[in-house]
Amino acid sequence: QVQLVESGGGLVQAGGSLRLSCAASGRNITIYTTSWYRQAPGLERELVAESTGNGYTNYPDSVKGRFTIIRDKATNTVYLQMNNLRPEDTAVYYCAAGVRVGTPRYWGQGTQVSVSS
Repeated sequence: QVQLVESGGGLVQAGGSLRLSCAASGRNITIYTTSWYRQAPGLERELVAESTGNGYTNYPDSVKGRFTIIRDKATNTVYLQMNNLRPEDTAVYYCAAGVRVGTPRYWGQGTQVSVSS
């Protein structure tokens, strides 16, 4: 069992940057695939970043080159660095972890990111 708590969301202008944090407790994140998902009103939840910690990362085209997932082993924290934000990035962002790529089992409570035009 691992507990995940997100923070760092807020309101930013288009073109701005934001860094989300995911503090993990209970287990070490090194045993998990870690990821970030987002969900906007009326839309399905979608993957925005994924990392195994072994050099593998996965980003959809919509965020590639703008978002970066970072794992800090020392502090047991996962970050999502978001640059050049767009209004289309507005959503609730969730940290997630699991033992298999693409199948997260543990989820954080979510943090709201709003990007104004």
